[in-house]
Amino acid sequence: MAIDLRRRLAAPRAVPGPGRQEVVPPLVTPRLRLRPIRPADGDAVVELHGDPEVMRHLGTGRPVPPARVRHRDLPRLLADHGPLPLGYWAAEDRATDAFVGWFELRPMVTETIAAVELGYRLRRSAWGRGLATEGARVLVDAAFTGTDVDEVVATTLAVNAGSRRVMEKVGLTWRQTYMDDRTAPITGAEFGEVEYALARAEWRPRRPEAFHRRQPRRWPARRA
Repeated sequence: MAIDLRRRLAAPRAVPGPGRQEVVPPLVTPRLRLRPIRPADGDAVVELHGDPEVMRHLGTGRPVPPARVRHRDLPRLLADHGPLPLGYWAAEDRATDAFVGWFELRPMVTETIAAVELGYRLRRSAWGRGLATEGARVLVDAAFTGTDVDEVVATTLAVNAGSRRVMEKVGLTWRQTYMDDRTAPITGAEFGEVEYALARAEWRPRRPEAFHRRQPRRWPARRA
C-alpha cells in the first residue's frame, strides 16, 4: 500500500536505548505472528525492499538499493511512532518462524491521533494466501481497541487490484480517487491512486476483547 503524501504524517520519536526496550506481546492470527521490527531484521528487510515485484506498485516502482534500505528504510521501521499498536510490525509465519514481511499503523497527525494509515509489504512467497488480509484485519481491530483513533486509512495505486481487495476484506471502503504528483512515475500511476477508509463508528469488532487482553478460551468444567 502507498502513502498519500498530501496527508500530514506524524514524525517518529527517538528509539529508546537498549536498556529501556520494553517486551511487547505479539499480535497473533491463525497463521501469523506480528511483533515490533528489530535491528536483526535488517537482512530480511533489505531482501524484501530489493525485490522488483514487491516494489512494482510502491515508491519509484524500482528495487531499493541495500544501502538506502539500511540507512533510510530500516531506521524508519525501527522508530517509535507512538503508543502501541502504532508503528511497524514484522510478520512471521507461525509454522516456520520465517519473516514474511511487515505491516504498519502509522499516525497521520502530530498533535492528536485522528487517523492512522494501514499498510503492508510482504514477500512474494506470501502472496495469494490471504496473509495480507489476516495481518491487516488484526491491526484494524488493534487500532480501534488499543487507541482512541477515529479512523483507519489506506491508499494504493488504482491499478493495484490485490491491495484494493485486501482493504475491502478488512472493512475499508473507497473514499476517493486522486492524482498524485510523482517525480518518478511508475506503471499504472496515470490512473491515479485510491483512498479507502474505515471510521470507528462503522467498525464492527471481530473479537469482544482488546488486542492486548486476549485470553485463551476456557471450556466449562465437565460435571461428574
